[in-house]
Amino acid sequence: MTVRRVLQACGASFAAGLLIGAAAPGPEPLAVAGQTDWAPRAFKLFCHRMPQECLPGKGEPSFDATPARLHELEAVNRAVNRRIEAATDFDVYGVSEHWALPATQGDCEDYALLKRHILIEKGWPVGSVLLTVVRDRKGQGHTVLTVRTGREDQILDNTVDELRTWAQTPYLYVWRQSENDPKVWVGLWGVATDTGAGLEDCEGDVSCVMP
Repeated sequence: MTVRRVLQACGASFAAGLLIGAAAPGPEPLAVAGQTDWAPRAFKLFCHRMPQECLPGKGEPSFDATPARLHELEAVNRAVNRRIEAATDFDVYGVSEHWALPATQGDCEDYALLKRHILIEKGWPVGSVLLTVVRDRKGQGHTVLTVRTGREDQILDNTVDELRTWAQTPYLYVWRQSENDPKVWVGLWGVATDTGAGLEDCEGDVSCVMP
């Protein structure tokens, strides 16, 4: 199963109405546009099945982006990317969309869920490891894990092993879990460099519409 096919499958499950603005790339954290009523339906079902994975944190401060912490993030990103084989939800579960902690196979959100789970086990604050919905250069939906540090937001992505800041990625940032409650999602104002995609890409494109 190719990564391209998995990304295409991820794109079929995300909506239009993207909260995207002109944010200059830089080391600053992603700007939050405000709370939204939207949340992935498959994520809600995941929380129903595994409520322990969706509990709020205790207000712990984010870790500083020390070399040791960044090395740990990259090591987890690389390990999960190499451990899990890319596969669509239909291939694994027989349905179009299913969020889960993968054992051997999964798609973009499954990679992100597993990385989040591992980092929390390693002591990272719940409010600093946040599932994030983006659009790639082709306007397709994709899920990554944003890790909030003391300054920069780091991105763990199943398409690359290297750690990157949000501004170093080719994505439009759309929605993310709230730092205060993982069941709550917020809109983002985040345009990273060289995206090659815009709001107009969703016009007439059924892959941009939530089922």
